[in-house]
Amino acid sequence: MKIFRILISVLLLAAATYVAAQAVAQHFSRVELLFAGDLMQHQSQLDAARQPDGTYSYSPCYRHIKEYVSKADVAVANLETVVAGKPYGGYPSFCAPDSFLDAAIDAGFDIMLLANNHCLDRGRRGILRTLDKLDSLNIAHCGVYRDSIEREKRYPYIIKSRNMRIALLNYTYGTNGIPVPPPIVVNLIDKEIIARDIEKARSMRPDAIVACMHWGDEFTHTPSKEQKRLADWLLAQGVDHVVGNHPHVLQPMEVRRDSLTPARHAVIYSLSNLVSGMYARGRDGGALVTLNMQKFCGTTRLLQMKYLLTWVARPGRDGVKNFEIWPAATPPQKPLPVTKTKLDEFLDDSRRLLKSDDYCIKEDTLHAAK
Repeated sequence: MKIFRILISVLLLAAATYVAAQAVAQHFSRVELLFAGDLMQHQSQLDAARQPDGTYSYSPCYRHIKEYVSKADVAVANLETVVAGKPYGGYPSFCAPDSFLDAAIDAGFDIMLLANNHCLDRGRRGILRTLDKLDSLNIAHCGVYRDSIEREKRYPYIIKSRNMRIALLNYTYGTNGIPVPPPIVVNLIDKEIIARDIEKARSMRPDAIVACMHWGDEFTHTPSKEQKRLADWLLAQGVDHVVGNHPHVLQPMEVRRDSLTPARHAVIYSLSNLVSGMYARGRDGGALVTLNMQKFCGTTRLLQMKYLLTWVARPGRDGVKNFEIWPAATPPQKPLPVTKTKLDEFLDDSRRLLKSDDYCIKEDTLHAAK
């Protein structure tokens, strides 16, 4: 009888422990969001991707960072080209083959940001075909809509992952002077509209709000006064984190401490290019940034922001036959001297720019992420 009572006690304790663990699990969640810079396709990339049979292959492009991208819960990139069908082309009117988009999706990207200055490069037909292509692949997108009705239904976009809900916003400073053809809607930077969008996002009771901004001055490592003022304003309106693109070079990133609460806010002014045909100093690489957030008992906090510096190897050197994104600190092979000089230059410049004593900012490598 005594053994029976002990057994019952053990079972009851185990059941109570399980129930308690389940209760904690319901109130405790963590999510890792990854943000990439600009996915661009210049003519040199198009030429390198062309196969003898006339098709285009971009499969080698992401192979050295695919593991890093795919391990994130949600990966977001700025698609700075349309996939509008032939004729394809690079700057100044970008249009990539469908396989350009397919390769990025195969690498693990889940959401494409579309509000950028090249979204209307091929006009109404170009952006509508891009939207159709994304929808056919069941890939989420944000920032451009077929009409105001679609925008009302689908914006802000809510990321749902690991029992958390993140509201995603996306805006651009302009469309290179190309008028937006009605009824298409492109999210332009307008404080009055953004304020309403933030209020709508807050009414959806997300665990965090992230604003992705296409802004700033091209090829400038220092954020403009306008960028800084807009970042301050976005945080004051209730945005939790700000991620920027467009300058095509890296700009500083920081974690701001809230003056009234223990909250921390990530502000990333520019992630530069993830892939492009640009090769001038500073334009040949960028950063992948991950935001690790935790929710406990209804309160969400930023646990860590870390970045992986990436650099684009060009065909014709080091045995590379197509454009490849390399983890800059741990290249997949020993580069030739001329390549190493460019790579070291990018690493040194980037590390000086991004150096921070805040423990939330951490440089990572692909090797360390395994």
